[in-house]
Amino acid sequence: MGEAQGPIRVMLVDDHEVVRLGLKSLLDRTPGLQVVAEAGTVQEAVAAARRTQPDVVVMDVRLPDGSGIDACREIRSERPETQVIMLTSYPDDEALFASITAGAAGYILKQTRGKVLAQAIETVSRGGSLLDPTLTQKVFERLRTPAKASGETGLASLTPQERRILELIAQGKTNKQIAEALYLSEKTIKHYVSNILSKLQVSRRSEAAAYLARHSRVE
Repeated sequence: MGEAQGPIRVMLVDDHEVVRLGLKSLLDRTPGLQVVAEAGTVQEAVAAARRTQPDVVVMDVRLPDGSGIDACREIRSERPETQVIMLTSYPDDEALFASITAGAAGYILKQTRGKVLAQAIETVSRGGSLLDPTLTQKVFERLRTPAKASGETGLASLTPQERRILELIAQGKTNKQIAEALYLSEKTIKHYVSNILSKLQVSRRSEAAAYLARHSRVE
C-alpha cells in the first residue's frame, strides 16, 4: 500500500550523553528505526527538530535550560506531524497533565525496557497514543469546561497546577523561582499567573496571596 518508506526517524533529547548513547545504540539495532538527531537542551531540541524533521522525538521531561514539556509544545506547534514521547525518571501527575496539554503522544518511565520503548516509538509514529484514553478525556474535559459553567469560583476554580503556583506565590517566590521548581519556562508561569489573577478577580500577586490566606482559613 506504499506506506512506510524508509525507517522511522527518531530524535533523542536528554542532557546526559551516556543516556543518549545507550538509547541510540538500542534504537539503531532495532529494525525500522533510525536516530537522526540528538540534543541536550530545550534550545538544541527545537533547533534540531526544525532542521531534521524527525517522525518521533523521545524527550526528557527535565532539561538544563527549561522543561521538555515546553520543547514538546514548541516542536509540535511548528510541525504537528512530529510525535513526542516524554521520558521521565518517576511518575508525576502534574507532568503528565502538562505533557498531554502540550501535545505529547506518550509518557513513559526511563526504567522502561528498551523493547517497550521501541514499540512505543512505532505506536506513536502510526498515530497511536500511549496515554490512557479515560485519563486524556478527563484532562480535556477539565480544560474545556469553564469554571463558571460548573458553578466554581475563587480557589475552587483553580486547577491543581494553578493552586500549586498560587501557594508558591504566597511564599514570595518569583516567576523564575516557580519556573525552576516546576520545571516550566518563565513564559508558561506568567501565563498561569495571569489566569490565576483573572479567576480570583484580583489585579496583583500580593492580592492573590492574601486571597489564598483568607480563604484557606475558611476552608
